[in-house]
Amino acid sequence: MNEPVEPTVPTLYGSSRQRRVTVRDLQLAKERGERWPMITAYDAVTARIFDQADIPVILVGDSAAMVVYGYDSTIPITVDDLLPLTRAVARGTQHALIVADLPFGSYQSGVAQALDTASRFLKQAGAHAVKVEGGQRILPQVEALVAAGIPVIGHLGLTPQSVNVLGGYRVQGRGEAGEQLMQDAKALAQVGASAIVLECVPAALAAKVTASLPIPTIGIGAGGDTDAQVLVWQDLCGLTEGPAPKFVPRYADMRAVITDAVTNWSADVRDGTYPGPEHAYN
Repeated sequence: MNEPVEPTVPTLYGSSRQRRVTVRDLQLAKERGERWPMITAYDAVTARIFDQADIPVILVGDSAAMVVYGYDSTIPITVDDLLPLTRAVARGTQHALIVADLPFGSYQSGVAQALDTASRFLKQAGAHAVKVEGGQRILPQVEALVAAGIPVIGHLGLTPQSVNVLGGYRVQGRGEAGEQLMQDAKALAQVGASAIVLECVPAALAAKVTASLPIPTIGIGAGGDTDAQVLVWQDLCGLTEGPAPKFVPRYADMRAVITDAVTNWSADVRDGTYPGPEHAYN
């Protein structure tokens, strides 16, 4: 007699390959002590690669302002800039939870604006959750979005949309500012945020916040004690120029790989090696 088969339990890493990851999965992972990665994507091809690599959460970040559109900050990017990128990422994936950044100026003015913007990302682009920057000042927006059925991920610490107020890209949460960050994190959790990104904060503070919250924390430059980690994929793969932030490891040098490939192909075109007979149709 055959032994009964245990039902497959979906995990963040897609072992069942049956459905999308949900914010409930993130919460269950927190309770199990299971860590997970989140990575950015802005097009269908790279999103599909990350999805097939079992990355459970993909962020269509406003970092696209720099790595896609060539701006020097996230401030200029608009909803209309991000919607097609989010749509492409959603189409390129089958399992990952897709999170869309709400860009600067698209939710700060109040609940109605936040609901309108977030609804567009879910209805028109296929996102499953949105991310917003700020603490207690945006609690009404977060609470309204959650009440409307829109999962929200918060973002505290170095919030790039506030870079002009913060005085540049600097570590946040030192000294008394750490207590304010803790209060903001608890307030976001209380109004229903599904998770909170902690960017460029002292590792000890991030660990304290993580231990005090019932919801997952996602670190970027926040040490190793958060529940998850997020990076911009171009930074991770060595595509961006210049010195990387302290928290960015270079797992590959794709800039050199692509440069070599294009340079070699260009040389083959110039000397007539490409296309050869094997590249032509009879």
